[in-house]
Amino acid sequence: QVQLVESGGGLVQAGGSLRLSCAASGFTFSWYTMGWFRQAPGKEREFVATVAWRGEITAYADSVKGRFTISRDNAKNTVYLQMNSLKAEDTAVYYCAADSHPLRDSTRASTDFGSWGQGTQVSVSS
Repeated sequence: QVQLVESGGGLVQAGGSLRLSCAASGFTFSWYTMGWFRQAPGKEREFVATVAWRGEITAYADSVKGRFTISRDNAKNTVYLQMNSLKAEDTAVYYCAADSHPLRDSTRASTDFGSWGQGTQVSVSS
């Protein structure tokens, strides 16, 4: 069965960095666009970034553009989110997700992602 396991969350001061990882198993990882979403307390889940199955196409929410970088290693079945210049408003649970459809270049809609990890907490102190 599909499994997505996030790691790398934690507590960091504003301006600091964290690198999230998501280890995938149970499907042909290299065929699927992967995404990161986040949900802050009392707010809806929101799009953060996606990387297409081929790896060259990435997309970012405006709020993280220039600070976060998404990447993937198809040999390791892992997707990463490098987060720099963290702000207090980045505090949230971060979720890794896999697209429901193979070979789709890009999507930001959470409804297009059929498999989700359990989430990892990122807390940024100001």
